[in-house]
Amino acid sequence: MHSPGLWQALRAPRYLRGPWPWRSAAYLLSGVCVGLATLVSLLLLAVVGGALAVVVVGVPLLLMFALAGIPLAALERRRLRLVDPAVLADPHREPDGTGLAAWVRVRLKEPTTWRELGYALLCAFVLWPLEALALGTVLGVCGGLLATPVVMATVGGGEEVRVMKIWLADSYPGAFAAALVGALLLPVLAYPLGVVAAGRAALARQLLSSRDAAVDSRIKELGRSRMRLVDAFEAERRRIERDLHDGAQQRLVALSMTLGLARLENPGEPLGGLLAKAHDEAGTALVEIRELIQGIHPRVLTDRGLKDAVEDVADRSTVPVDVRFELPGRLPEAVETAAYFAVCEALANVAKHSGAGRAEVCGRIAGGELVVEVRDDGAGGADFSGGSGLQGVADRISVLDGNLTVSSPVGGPTEFRVRIPCPPGRAATVITTATDTSAAAGTTTTTLSSRTPTRTGT
Repeated sequence: MHSPGLWQALRAPRYLRGPWPWRSAAYLLSGVCVGLATLVSLLLLAVVGGALAVVVVGVPLLLMFALAGIPLAALERRRLRLVDPAVLADPHREPDGTGLAAWVRVRLKEPTTWRELGYALLCAFVLWPLEALALGTVLGVCGGLLATPVVMATVGGGEEVRVMKIWLADSYPGAFAAALVGALLLPVLAYPLGVVAAGRAALARQLLSSRDAAVDSRIKELGRSRMRLVDAFEAERRRIERDLHDGAQQRLVALSMTLGLARLENPGEPLGGLLAKAHDEAGTALVEIRELIQGIHPRVLTDRGLKDAVEDVADRSTVPVDVRFELPGRLPEAVETAAYFAVCEALANVAKHSGAGRAEVCGRIAGGELVVEVRDDGAGGADFSGGSGLQGVADRISVLDGNLTVSSPVGGPTEFRVRIPCPPGRAATVITTATDTSAAAGTTTTTLSSRTPTRTGT
């Protein structure tokens, strides 16, 4: 993978008049310094850590040796900017937990860590001597020729001096001729120096970039676009709710009041009967539009949070429902909305199909996820393979990288479980469905998930 900035500059006619020769020299010179420091550090960690490993004190040093490539790689990605404008992203993933132990555990499991250690060893024992040789050759030849008059005037005392240990300069005209040759060679040798720097940068980019960098970048972009779609949907939902609440509902209220006044003014038949019928129809439409607004997004969910919204749904359920939520506070709006509509769908299924006498809704935060479970004491044995409502719930929570699992063995109980990362994850998702039926126990478990589906059975 070529370094686009420097390779393009080398092919341009203005290469010598730009900053690229100086940046190439700075890149190679800093590489010599970094490589030498890396060599000393690795040798010290390996020798001292190995010697003290028998008394356990050296184990942390050996661990530092194994992780030594990480800071070097971070420095190399910054140093690449001298000759390569393209940013090289950090391929390491964030630890699952907090603290040093979690960070070390994740880093030791990553292939990138060991590839960076190999790069550190390559820098320490191979690359920096080659960089020093290339830089020293150019600077030594050109600098030695350019310094010939000065050397003759100071060290030689005006007498003959040996130029680059190759030939003798026995006069000042010869010394200045050598200096002129050095001045002419300097721009010529700037090209091979740039080629060496570009090749060195290309090697660093190849070794330090993630093997799946393009895929990871695509996944991240898909996650960002998915969240933008969620935000756009929420904004549109709020607009519709506002228009219904402040527009259509208010007009229906005004119409209902006008019809009521008209009934008072004209109580007789047949106009009074028609006004009464119109008044009743307006009241029915007003009730329906209020239910529609409630279905789009309940006000209690926005104002008071998931727990109170679920309690409100439980109060309106035809099956008695116990609600137990243990939440640290308000959750992200998208998480609360997805969990709320999942519970609504689950309780609707309980009321319609389960024949249950009682249901229970539990919610908690576990392992960075919101876990909501709905259980009932019904007959079980439900078939969810064609349930469009459940598929809609799965689609909604898959946007947040969540999953939905429904277990309904024959004879009950039926358990409906939703897991949603909190805050929402950004990995790409694919909804899959799996059904595991055990003939012996009569158990059916359906998993609609954005991850690999799990199979459970009783």
